[in-house]
Amino acid sequence: MRERVAITGIGVVTPIGIGLDAFSRSLRAGTSGVRRIDKFDCTDFDTQIAAAVTDDFDGTAWVEPPKMTKLMSRSALFAVAAAAMARQAAGLGAEDADPERRGVLLGAAGMGPTDNDLLATQARAMLESAESANGGWNVPAFARVFCRRTNPLATLRGLPNLAAAHVAIQQDARGPNSTVTTACTAGTQAIGEGLRLIQRGDADVVFAGGADATINPVTVLGFSLLGTLSRRNGQPDAASRPFDLERDGFVIGEGAGVVVLERESLARSRGAPVLAELAGYGVTCDAYRITDERPDAAGAARAIRLCLRDADAEPGDVDYVNAHGTGTRMNDLTETRAIKEALGPKAAETAVSSTKSMMGHLLAAAGAVEVAAVVAAMCGNFLPPTINLDTPDPECDLDYVAGSARAGRVDAALTNSFGFGGQNACLLIRRW
Repeated sequence: MRERVAITGIGVVTPIGIGLDAFSRSLRAGTSGVRRIDKFDCTDFDTQIAAAVTDDFDGTAWVEPPKMTKLMSRSALFAVAAAAMARQAAGLGAEDADPERRGVLLGAAGMGPTDNDLLATQARAMLESAESANGGWNVPAFARVFCRRTNPLATLRGLPNLAAAHVAIQQDARGPNSTVTTACTAGTQAIGEGLRLIQRGDADVVFAGGADATINPVTVLGFSLLGTLSRRNGQPDAASRPFDLERDGFVIGEGAGVVVLERESLARSRGAPVLAELAGYGVTCDAYRITDERPDAAGAARAIRLCLRDADAEPGDVDYVNAHGTGTRMNDLTETRAIKEALGPKAAETAVSSTKSMMGHLLAAAGAVEVAAVVAAMCGNFLPPTINLDTPDPECDLDYVAGSARAGRVDAALTNSFGFGGQNACLLIRRW
């Protein structure tokens, strides 16, 4: 029989709270973190809202030495802070685990530089080089201007693997280190692969999760062109409304979530404060279209079934499902079908909710933060709500914990993630 894997610490940086306690309070209260974008001028954008991490976040408090933050992208800084919080919560000391047996697995965006200052530098270099070329596009001129304006080390901030590298440096984690870039599934898949690292015997401790920070003009316009973002600009806190008949798309968010995973024997030997068990993982691909899910939800349902099988669990064991629940018409319908297909008659009796209704869609960080939401619900004996669910879509007919949180014991929960490209991932978390 394989050894159990414990979740001993969690750190989160989110639009509705920094740290697990503040985050949990906001989940219970049904707090919205969606606001008008104020980091750049979006006056003429179709979408002018997002769920940003508040300005009181101080990343330097979690980095040693603090000057290292200059080499980190915003998303990497979120990841480093979340990992430090998770380790602190786990009480993991320097001598508690061999550094060569500590791994890092993070979900991250793979779209190059996303911080606004780097994008602005590129834009200024393009304009300046165009002036020198009489309005034409002169690549050598652009290169000269860009090199003159840019710190060489700053260009590394766009590499998707650097968040995992920075976490490893800060945590002296010299074991396996990987980055997962499966879009909106990345955080969930990274935690699932962290589970596998420990089960295979490749690590004793894994810092696993996801981070993303892409609230910038390019990303917002890109998703807007796809028609996936909400345009409810006049009511930001009511814009993210999964499973509601009046939903019109997701709200882009940012943040990070990191969990400390440990093999049971290590957690017990050092008296670790175990929060929950990571018990199962299932992953599939629709192999259908890059933007659309299979209408029959076959791939998503199979990921859920594989996860149940991996955890040696039955549909009747599941008390709660943290849905991917983006608030797009396609996703909410498809996920409802997937849950019904995978859980059968038990689906109608199972509480389901989308915490994206409160914090938006954190993209590569979404699944990791949603794992934190599940553990918060499990430890706090409550079911997080789906806020803004005022007029249920008749085709979305499960119990979505509409409006406000509900008291309830959660012994086993699923959390789903579905990403562009057809990636599907599911985790099962069980009370310890």
